Amino acid sequence: MSAFAARIAAWANRNMPRREDLEHTRFIGPFARRPELWRFTRRSVPRGAAVGLLVGIFALIPGIQILGAALMCVPSRGNIPIATLMTFLSNPATTPFILAASIYLGNKLGFHADISTFNSLMDNGAGLREWAYWMLSDAAPALLVGLFIISTVTAAIGYLVASVTWNWWVRHKRRVKLEQLLSGREPS
Repeated sequence: MSAFAARIAAWANRNMPRREDLEHTRFIGPFARRPELWRFTRRSVPRGAAVGLLVGIFALIPGIQILGAALMCVPSRGNIPIATLMTFLSNPATTPFILAASIYLGNKLGFHADISTFNSLMDNGAGLREWAYWMLSDAAPALLVGLFIISTVTAAIGYLVASVTWNWWVRHKRRVKLEQLLSGREPS
């Protein structure tokens, strides 16, 4: 493990709340009492990644993303920490690209959203009111259909990548442990 990764892991261990600490909070307590939502297993990690990407890309509202991902992990038995981390892939730097791709995809599927108006709103730093008027026009169906397709495809890809990565990591750890046993060293 590199020194940078070790520092990040040490920082996370110091600063991340523990499930036991969250059990005593009013709103998170019921979720914290279900340990299967917090364990890192071969099934829960890909589910959490998929849920986080689905909600994170489709919702695009920061507070709603995390809450929505955590709530969707309950019926799908996904890993809540992974799901909440995956929502951060849609951030202020990636949101304009996600929106532009969604509008483009919605237009290709027969809906109508004016790309020049979208670009004008982006360039002029439009406020919430201007965005709301634009969303309530005929652009909303194109955007929503595009967001749904992109978030669904991204969630499926995220599930596959997380599953393959999990399996690779487990095989890697087993191989290292076997090599240590064969060389006569104590496995770590």
